[in-house]
Amino acid sequence: MVLFERDNEIYRDRDALREDYQPEELVGRDEELQTYQAALQPVINGEQPNNIFLYGKTGVGKTAATRYLLAHLREDAAQYDDIDLTVIFLNCDGLTSSYQIATRLVNDLRSEANQISTTGYPLASVYEMLWEDLDTCGGTVLVVLDEIDHVNDDSILYQLPRARANDDLQDAKIGLIGISNDFSFRDDLSPKVKSSLCEQEIHFPAYNAENLRAILEQRGEVAFHDDVLSDEVIPLCAAYGAKDAGDARQSIDLLMKAGDLARDEETDTVTEEHVRRGRRALERGRIKEGINGLTEHGHLVLYALLTLDLEGEAPVRSRDVRPRYTRFAELANRDPLVPRRMRDHLSELAMLGIVSVTERNEGRRGGTYREYALDMDVELILSAMVETVELVGVHDSISPYVDSDDDDAAPTLQDFSNV
Repeated sequence: MVLFERDNEIYRDRDALREDYQPEELVGRDEELQTYQAALQPVINGEQPNNIFLYGKTGVGKTAATRYLLAHLREDAAQYDDIDLTVIFLNCDGLTSSYQIATRLVNDLRSEANQISTTGYPLASVYEMLWEDLDTCGGTVLVVLDEIDHVNDDSILYQLPRARANDDLQDAKIGLIGISNDFSFRDDLSPKVKSSLCEQEIHFPAYNAENLRAILEQRGEVAFHDDVLSDEVIPLCAAYGAKDAGDARQSIDLLMKAGDLARDEETDTVTEEHVRRGRRALERGRIKEGINGLTEHGHLVLYALLTLDLEGEAPVRSRDVRPRYTRFAELANRDPLVPRRMRDHLSELAMLGIVSVTERNEGRRGGTYREYALDMDVELILSAMVETVELVGVHDSISPYVDSDDDDAAPTLQDFSNV
């Protein structure tokens, strides 16, 4: 009895929609690629590499552009006898300290038989090993630190770009490429680190619907058989993606989800209805996963912003979120976080795509600041925050979304006149 048979009616190559797929050409990022390529040019010239800092929201092509250009850079550098290029790509998700990154870099440069323990050494000793191994490697070494905003201390971000100037390195020429999803990360760097790390800054703005449509058409041609996608599918996926913070990854995931629904139903084409149902399914999963991963204070910050948004107060500055958040923390018998830590939670919500953030510049008098607003369906958010609502209580603004006939519903919060 055969339980599994190949099904190739919808997809030609479904893997073309996966995150690790590298297209032959990047579309929708011409200006950024041109700037990025110019910043990498010193490598081909045999010169000291620039230190490059990329920033922008999740899914706007920072990592894809880096992998694309570095693949071409390695290929082109191989034509020159006097260029010996090494690229070390490190994702910092799960790495929170300079010590952890330094030990990982040492082990990436060493053979399997010569690895060091990730604990037990003074940081200065790990740096000495790193400089020795980098000089042994020699040539030009580009160190890419993706999701660099996970690092809590900036020692490594100072040491690496300045290693040659500080006479820690004699033979190797180091270039550091930092990639961040967090707009506020660079603002929190110390001046000495910022001057070194941000030698060349490249901002990746959100994709618009036209950009996303080009990306989806490129992937769709590879992933699906001819005439499988109905005419409205790619424009609708692109429109949803533009609305969802211009995230290409979400648009591609939506196209794949729509294709999977069509395949599961054994239909001949992917339709607009598949896209709409796929979006609802992905949103529920993404919001639930993102909110479930927040700390308790992250939930309280989100609840505060949600209620302000429903009252028509958003977009709102963090300083105006704080009184509501503080009140909720007190009702939950928790000590409120200091303002900076509360802002970190707002940044995390923005990174997850649950909250949108807009930078404002009021000039010399008002300075630069950020405003936050809800970027997701209220009911979906509340469905993932049942425990928080039960802990704090039902704020008047969300009462229309709470079943008043439910005996187990949390009591309505009274006395919000001061928040």
